[in-house]
Amino acid sequence: MDNQTTVFVILGALLLVGLIIWFAMKQKRTDQLRNHYGPEYDRMVREKGSTLAERELIDRTRRVERLALVPLAPDKRQHYAEQWKQQQARFVDQPVAAVEEADHLVEEVMMECGYPVAEFEQRVADISVDHPQVVENYRAAHEIAVRERTGQASTEDLRRAMLYYRNLFMELLGVGPVPRQAPSR
Repeated sequence: MDNQTTVFVILGALLLVGLIIWFAMKQKRTDQLRNHYGPEYDRMVREKGSTLAERELIDRTRRVERLALVPLAPDKRQHYAEQWKQQQARFVDQPVAAVEEADHLVEEVMMECGYPVAEFEQRVADISVDHPQVVENYRAAHEIAVRERTGQASTEDLRRAMLYYRNLFMELLGVGPVPRQAPSR
């Protein structure tokens, strides 16, 4: 083999190794995002395709990392837990008001923890970073609350909304994981 052929073989081998490393790193990133975000990753890929979904999830993570998030102090946690109990009891006689207040309590706790509570889609995106397993519940609860405002939600829908809100609420309080309630559509 002459020198020129040797150089081309070496360059080709280096290019091949570089491509293998690049694909392995891309697959590792995909696996990490899929493992972390779970159903949220799958939903984003269905909506936007894998490249855009992954870019957005990475951007979400970076955005939330810049937030000054703090766990609730024990006295605040107790205060909010008591407010939640009141809303659950209120549900029996006033389901609409209880769901509206549950939505408000989730926002209030988010704000207390340091999440910006601008528009709903931004709240969902921010929450998905640290609470990816319950973010779909938050979406489902919110959608039921919106339907209720136009009179299109049944009492059973409102009951499910309370359960969905509770899942996120308890995680925000730092009470620990509660049994997951997968949203039914």
